[in-house]
Amino acid sequence: MSSGFSPGKGGGVIARFEAAEVSLLRSLVSMMLSLVSPGETSDDPLERALGIGASRTPSDPVLARLFPSAYEDDKEAAEFRRYTEATLRDGKRADAQTVFDTAKSGHTELTPEQAQAWLRALNDVRLTLGTKLEVTEEVHDEIAMMSEDDPRYPAYVTYDWLTYLQDSLVRALW
Repeated sequence: MSSGFSPGKGGGVIARFEAAEVSLLRSLVSMMLSLVSPGETSDDPLERALGIGASRTPSDPVLARLFPSAYEDDKEAAEFRRYTEATLRDGKRADAQTVFDTAKSGHTELTPEQAQAWLRALNDVRLTLGTKLEVTEEVHDEIAMMSEDDPRYPAYVTYDWLTYLQDSLVRALW
């Protein structure tokens, strides 16, 4: 397993990964890139230029988790989503692309901006995987009790590893 992240110079961080970890990270962020495709926008050129889009709550539980409603009231939530979701999607794709482009075997130094993009992308990947696995607060107990022969084991261990990476990155940035 990698040593994760450590503080770098000028607010950046140093990342250390093995080749297999880089392959897994790139696979996961590729999944994010396809999952968080550009949002629907209006046919109106001005609305499209401003990123004004659809107002429907996603039916996919993963997308609903990545793009939660900002308000309890359905009408207010729809209006807020209409003005923000396309831009949020762009940001999530940009963060995932940064991870894809900068994930390398061995020692890599990330700028502060790249490190922040990694933090957001790791969070999105964890939310995605956690939603698919229906993770609860007892996830660590479940993993500890789970047999390595359990078909869910690799996914749960991956989720746990992503949690470790996110924690390591937060500590390196702190």
